[in-house]
Amino acid sequence: MSSPVLLVIAHGSRDPRHAATVHALVRRVRATRPGLRVETGFLDFNIPSVQGVLESLAAEGVRDVVALPLLLTRAFHAKADIPAVLREAPRRLRIHQAEVLGPSPLLLAALERRLYEAGLPRSAKSSTGVVLASAGSTDPEAIAVIAEIAREWRHTGWCAVRPAFASAASPAGFSRTEEAVRELRALGCARVAVAPYVLAPGFLPDRIARGAAGADVLADVLGPAPEVARVLLERYDAVRAPAVAALGA
Repeated sequence: MSSPVLLVIAHGSRDPRHAATVHALVRRVRATRPGLRVETGFLDFNIPSVQGVLESLAAEGVRDVVALPLLLTRAFHAKADIPAVLREAPRRLRIHQAEVLGPSPLLLAALERRLYEAGLPRSAKSSTGVVLASAGSTDPEAIAVIAEIAREWRHTGWCAVRPAFASAASPAGFSRTEEAVRELRALGCARVAVAPYVLAPGFLPDRIARGAAGADVLADVLGPAPEVARVLLERYDAVRAPAVAALGA
């Protein structure tokens, strides 16, 4: 019995760096698990579209697909956009929707990898304050998850961790990136680093970078970090195993 196809669903962007980063991540997933068929579909701006990929798979005779949202939190796209697109899939397909990527300890490891790659000394962890810079959301569940990630990460040895949003309207209790940098300076952290909790470059990550002008270190986006690829496969496996078991029952 063949494994379900993994369909990675990305939002898409007019910024060409976005799709390039998504494709780099998918290549790493394929390299991590040779033999697994992995396809990519975009909700907007880029091709192939999710609907186009699903129609192609159905035409090939594929039956089972694990649809994995390339998202860090369960917000509007995961709750509304993606399910709506999947409901329009060809009927012959059995589609199993996986959970979003976050939260996961592997993503925290990827954030730290990016900070060290950006030049932060590992020995400086306890004296460094970190801005956990998210793109932003109006969804209460997503907001709560980002706040909890910051609390969790603080307990791994950082001087302090402050969540921040890049979107124009930050919810109560959240700062913009530049404000969080100033707060950590005022707290007395010897260094301030900004860790973008985003997967690919684009408009909001660029805004995070501008807000990090007063920081000592600005990490890169998570992108094709090996830990991110492992999270994708964990989410796939969590859906694949019950799906295959049900088919064999």
